[in-house]
Amino acid sequence: MSTTASQTGKTGRTERKPRDVRGFWRVLLAVIAPVPILLQGIVYLISPVGGNAPFDETVAAVTAHEGRFELMQWLQVPWFLLIPASFAVAWVTRRRVPRLSTVGAIVTMGGLGAGLFLLGGPVTPEYLTVHEGLDPATMEKVRSSMDSLPIFAVGSLLFILAITIGLLLQGIALARSRVAPIWMGIALAVGGFTHPLMPGHVAAGIGLVVTAVGFAGASFALLRTPNDAFDLPPESLARRSS
Repeated sequence: MSTTASQTGKTGRTERKPRDVRGFWRVLLAVIAPVPILLQGIVYLISPVGGNAPFDETVAAVTAHEGRFELMQWLQVPWFLLIPASFAVAWVTRRRVPRLSTVGAIVTMGGLGAGLFLLGGPVTPEYLTVHEGLDPATMEKVRSSMDSLPIFAVGSLLFILAITIGLLLQGIALARSRVAPIWMGIALAVGGFTHPLMPGHVAAGIGLVVTAVGFAGASFALLRTPNDAFDLPPESLARRSS
């Protein structure tokens, strides 16, 4: 009997073979892994002003390049995928360097989750000032008040730890696991750790592109991994083959 056909047991009931979706999840993680950090790197590269620029300077940049800032917002929509991207790195390294992989994943995914939840999104007060014609002085006070809130300080700290320490540990785990070329693990470690130290938004963008190359190391490993090594099969299939 074909393995794709339904089988009838002694009770006369038809048992439907479950779909094996391991390949879908494996390829999906491989596709996701480099995307969010790569798009964020592009945001830095095309931005006409640095992220830490004074409020009035950023407002002037939005006024002169409003369309570009709208594009930057859309490019940041997949940023939440950085959590499954981090999971992809942890998944391909967990067997060879389990402790390092676990610590790196906890720091990275925990910090990213806190940052995404506690910090503001891609639509900034500077953009709203220009787009909605709001009073710049009032909106500057809004920005200053938001930045001074303790909850923003906590979110910023955890997010920075995720990008610097978390990605550093995950990059080391990727390099040590040898599931991808060592230089890809180094790219992930160096790109994340040096991000806050980059002089200007263009250099920071280049650093994030390098980090995306590191994340692509997880894609490389996932695409080369057989389904049986990626995960266990559905339970009924496992019972049937035993």
